Amino acid sequence: MKKILIVEDEKAIGKVLSAYLRKEGFEIMLAENGRQALDLFAEWKPALVLLDVMLPGFDGWELLSRIRSQSSCPVIMLTALGQVEQKLKGFSGGADDYITKPFAPEEVVARVHAILRRPSPMMDTDSVYFGSLKIDFHAHTVSLHGTQLDLLPRDLSLLLFLAKHPNQTLTREQLLDYVWGIEYEGSDRAVDLSIKRLRQVLREWDEEEGEIKTLRGLGYQFSVYK
Repeated sequence: MKKILIVEDEKAIGKVLSAYLRKEGFEIMLAENGRQALDLFAEWKPALVLLDVMLPGFDGWELLSRIRSQSSCPVIMLTALGQVEQKLKGFSGGADDYITKPFAPEEVVARVHAILRRPSPMMDTDSVYFGSLKIDFHAHTVSLHGTQLDLLPRDLSLLLFLAKHPNQTLTREQLLDYVWGIEYEGSDRAVDLSIKRLRQVLREWDEEEGEIKTLRGLGYQFSVYK
């Protein structure tokens, strides 16, 4: 039974989410503030965290940062702040998804299932070198031959996700769920365009070290050889 930690100071919301997720077979723990959540996270080791932004004590952004300093456990942010800049802040801080209040509990359940269906990362470390390509997963930076690359936020998120799953084939649906969010209703052509931009930025990456492969009819693969 997978464990989910809900960090929410509004008791009514916490109870509703707990009830819906327990119906889906999850084991649930509730925390009402950041300090309690950190203690439960370290002790209980959940498979996923539902994290409210507005918390007493230190807020959800600070808690997200502390979680990311020790784990790649999936985190879904829950907040009434729906502006684009807030979403970008969440994603750049390492959030896996972002749900704006008010929301339907069924939507939260669907997103939890979507994220837990993703392949588990093969690494949980700060920096990894793929030959001359260096990726820092905690600082969210990418360098090639010692020079930091300037990437669009979504292109960066896509590259980080691919690089956490080297030599695994990922479908467009998986990539859309992670980078664009489960609520995205546009064309999956967005993935192809982002991959095209990444290949252009990585054009000086030695082909003997790695590449982003297209597997026709299947998806994409971050293939590494060194």
